[in-house]
Amino acid sequence: MEPILTLESIHTFIGQFHILEGVSITVPRDSITVLLGRNGAGKTTTLKSILGLTPPRHGKVIFDGMEVQGKRAFDIANYGIGYVPEHRAVFRNLSVLENLKIAEKKRGDLDRKADFIFGLFPDLKRLYKLPGNHLSGGQQQMLAVARALVADNKLLLIDEPSEGLAPILIEQMMVAIKELSKTTTILLVEQNFIMASQLGEAFYIIDDGKTVENGKMADLVTNPELVKRYLGVDLGTAGGEK
Repeated sequence: MEPILTLESIHTFIGQFHILEGVSITVPRDSITVLLGRNGAGKTTTLKSILGLTPPRHGKVIFDGMEVQGKRAFDIANYGIGYVPEHRAVFRNLSVLENLKIAEKKRGDLDRKADFIFGLFPDLKRLYKLPGNHLSGGQQQMLAVARALVADNKLLLIDEPSEGLAPILIEQMMVAIKELSKTTTILLVEQNFIMASQLGEAFYIIDDGKTVENGKMADLVTNPELVKRYLGVDLGTAGGEK
């Protein structure tokens, strides 16, 4: 089956800085692929390059059989890509309901998805009238994910969903992402290696702006030397990045 997303040696600059220097990724349909790497390796820039927020200067981004590099971010999103950015980016002065409503691409999107979204995140149904700045960090993260679910998307790009969350909320987020993967393909950036290893079917490692390793997640968790070298994680002590 044709992959839903392929990056072919993309090079992305931010100002004068050459951030991505040849990132290649293939994301199979109906799967969770995890993008790994140390802080500053280029993971978030990779997601933004897919969406055209930091357009690649060289290389190809092929989504659902169509080259999308060079197209406007608005148009790329409309092709069916949802984005959950790092640091949540919730509209703090808007209510939960308003945060969800503005994510509609077509009138009635939220009504059609409400049962699914509130089934995944029941806290949001209970708190739907509260403004974003009255939510806890975990609730804001749930809202950020929920917002990407309002419209129909073929691919979700999720950046660091466990950042700043308590362990019990990380468990809830993992359950939600597993449930989401039944209906959409996910490309996940995650520093918490335990979470990444339990969710991901395939992995790519980016180091210094380049793709350096990839394969099945089941093989990566049995290769502590590789994990230590590129991620700084000691599988003997487990957990997030050191």
